[in-house]
Amino acid sequence: MKTTKPKAAAAARIGAALGRRKRAELLDLLRPCFARTEPWLQAAKYAAAVMCDLRRRNGWTIAERSGDRTPDRTQRLLNRAVWDTWAAMGVVRRFAVAGLDEAARTAGRRRGLAVGAIDETGQAKAGRHTAGVKRQYLGCVGKVANGINTVHLTYAREGAGHALIGAREWIPAAHLGDPAASAAMGLPEDLAFRTKGQLAIDILAEAFADGVRLDFVCGDEVYGACTELREYLEDRDQAYVLRVPSSFRLMLASGITLTCKQAAARLPARRGWEVRSAGTGSKGQRWYAWAWLATAFASHYLLIRRHLQTGELAYHYCYLPDGQPASPARPIRAAGLRWPAEEDFEFGKDCFGLDQSQVRLYTAIARHTVLVMAALAICAVTAALLRRRTGTAAPAPVLPDQPPPADPGMIPLTVPETGRLLGHPPPPGSAAHWLDWRRRHQACSRWYHQRTRLARRVEIALAR
Repeated sequence: MKTTKPKAAAAARIGAALGRRKRAELLDLLRPCFARTEPWLQAAKYAAAVMCDLRRRNGWTIAERSGDRTPDRTQRLLNRAVWDTWAAMGVVRRFAVAGLDEAARTAGRRRGLAVGAIDETGQAKAGRHTAGVKRQYLGCVGKVANGINTVHLTYAREGAGHALIGAREWIPAAHLGDPAASAAMGLPEDLAFRTKGQLAIDILAEAFADGVRLDFVCGDEVYGACTELREYLEDRDQAYVLRVPSSFRLMLASGITLTCKQAAARLPARRGWEVRSAGTGSKGQRWYAWAWLATAFASHYLLIRRHLQTGELAYHYCYLPDGQPASPARPIRAAGLRWPAEEDFEFGKDCFGLDQSQVRLYTAIARHTVLVMAALAICAVTAALLRRRTGTAAPAPVLPDQPPPADPGMIPLTVPETGRLLGHPPPPGSAAHWLDWRRRHQACSRWYHQRTRLARRVEIALAR
């Protein structure tokens, strides 16, 4: 206990100091995106306010936290101030990528994969006047509801960290075809209808133009089923691992055309499958059984993942350009790096109010998204750079009946903890105490989760 308390206090001091430096660095980079100084300073206050532990983030609460007398400046920043929203997104993207790459080099993970994960997230919206609003299935509420959807790109560096680096809101064709609705929603006159797959192409094109290099592009079934997206990536010789539905048809190397489900059914129950980890999660290694099938087209493969307990199958269509090894090792690692997009959505919503934009115009929604991405990038880069220095967790268990360690240690500084340190510094001494308590509690929980999974693996092996 005595050895970790000073480390917790040091983590609070170091994390807050580095976070402040990174925040100042990003704000300096953003200055050319603003026509005047006042909106730039207001954007800095906005990004700092969304890091605070606010119950609800809107123009009123953000203005109050920023020290403004009214919400007018906050609303003007999002709606009428002159600044280049998409150029600012490019600045955030380059800052996040450079910071995570630096963290990977510092951690000795230069050869770790760099993955771009495409995914979308929703936000419930009442009424009919918000840009992009439509009754649709929203994963955030688990049902069909009124809301908007935004396609995001996450940059994930294996063993370092991850952050959101691109976003485009999906606008239904009906809104673009109605001049009155378009004007009321603030849609640009030159905005054309784009599917989610086409929006993914737009976001990736911007990232590639900024010099972002990806080992793999990953996405769920929405993007795996998009032929245009797959062709775009193949034309660039960009490797990908994209989820596809069980009904996805492909021609195997034998010349037989089957659906993914039919191809999986032809595999022997035991042969043809290999148990590998898809990477380390919060509860330890994520073990699955994998099958790797060649197709009739060079460089194209089908990767099938089977859950060890439920037997549930997931299918990934893979493209490996010439020069890359035609083995499942790297694609499996890449498939495991798609989940950080979900974690970025969780952090973005719970810690920074990504889904709390109480605005309706297209540009205002985009600007709120950019400023939340900036706050997330600052915390993600800070946590990634301090990952090795702040992690003191006990070694993972190796036996299913192993007794718990006397001192579980502490997990590395996380994105939410970094946001707490930067957003609203607590009274002296309190920061170190609560940072110590939460990280120690999470390290202890993680150790028990890992031991439980170890016991389940033994039960599965005995059942076989």
